[in-house]
Amino acid sequence: MTSQPGTAPPAPNREDRVWTLPNALSVLRLIGVPVFLWLILVVKADGWAFALLIASGFTDYLDGKLARLLDQYSRLGALLDPFVDRLYLVATLLGLLLRGILPWPFVVVLIGRDLILAAVLPIYRRRALDPPEVIYLGKAATFALMAALPWLLAGQMHWPLSGFGRAFGWAFLIWGTAVYVWTGVLYLGKALAVARVIPAVPNDSHSGDQR
Repeated sequence: MTSQPGTAPPAPNREDRVWTLPNALSVLRLIGVPVFLWLILVVKADGWAFALLIASGFTDYLDGKLARLLDQYSRLGALLDPFVDRLYLVATLLGLLLRGILPWPFVVVLIGRDLILAAVLPIYRRRALDPPEVIYLGKAATFALMAALPWLLAGQMHWPLSGFGRAFGWAFLIWGTAVYVWTGVLYLGKALAVARVIPAVPNDSHSGDQR
């Protein structure tokens, strides 16, 4: 069977791809989360934990770069990448808190921000909408925090750059926390605006079954 002139077979939906190099990097970073917690809390191998955090930050940057260069965007990648970012952030915060390296107010503020935003996600689901696109400033804040946390860890180690690590880590932690909270306010404002302007989709699942 030949196709008619001017027509072409439908292209596969690139957004449904799973096996892409950026997704593989995200999965690798996901596997690194329990490894990091084991390194910092169980064996207390701070040098290896520091190296793992640096590698995670680099691969986070690399998977976005590769997605653009190789045209390997996917729906899974759009969900997996920010999920792994948040998971790494929470795991690192809790690990440093339990080690006494990070004060608890920062942990409460940063994790509380994410919990509040998770609580408003049903606003989008009830309206059959996708969650809002990631704000670039929020990505920058996450990067700043993920840069700060390993250097705070490095500031506790016995090596020539411990003083630099503490100064660099605290500077980026304060800046990153401020921007992270600010972008959280922006996301929350978007969700509340959607709730006010767009009506929820009616749930008709029980409309024909009145027992």
